[in-house]
Amino acid sequence: MVTPDIGVGLRTLVYFVASTLDGFIAAPDGSFDFLPLEPDVAPYLVSDWPQTLPTFAHAQLGVPSPPTGRFDAVLMGRATYEPALTVGVTSPYAHLEQYVFSRSLDPADHPDVSVVTGEPGAFVRELKTRPGGDIWLCGGGNLAGQLLDEIDELVVKLNPVVAGSGIPLVDRGFDPRRFTLTATRPFDSGVVVLRYAR
Repeated sequence: MVTPDIGVGLRTLVYFVASTLDGFIAAPDGSFDFLPLEPDVAPYLVSDWPQTLPTFAHAQLGVPSPPTGRFDAVLMGRATYEPALTVGVTSPYAHLEQYVFSRSLDPADHPDVSVVTGEPGAFVRELKTRPGGDIWLCGGGNLAGQLLDEIDELVVKLNPVVAGSGIPLVDRGFDPRRFTLTATRPFDSGVVVLRYAR
């Protein structure tokens, strides 16, 4: 990680997401049940990335309460937040400060999260300067596209699946960016966790 200028916080934005081999994080309708949590990957997530597991699954997965780790905030687009809402979960990551980017959600109707209606890049640049831990970008592809310039680390749970179409890992115009591979973690299920730094 590059040390920022004096006066700027040390928080980093980490895009941690599951993806198919052909670069999709969800089906065209936003569903992602074709990317299950593999039994051999679950213990790794519990030990290394417990804060990326939804609060309602902690007891089932054996995640300590509250989980400790590098994150204290999570960013989601409206489409990423929607599946939780449809099953009545208004605070999917209650152990983190939750920010949902949406111009259609009424903040008064969603008191368990902070609804952000402004420009994502400006918001994240300001959030990085506040005291706190690192920030997890949960998804989705459209929000990742808008925040690509702010992503400091990319962690991809690469699944041995080809989807053909769907929501891309990063949804934006053609604009190649290079990241540096820093770690790999393969699993017998065929999942490989790839870590990249800007």
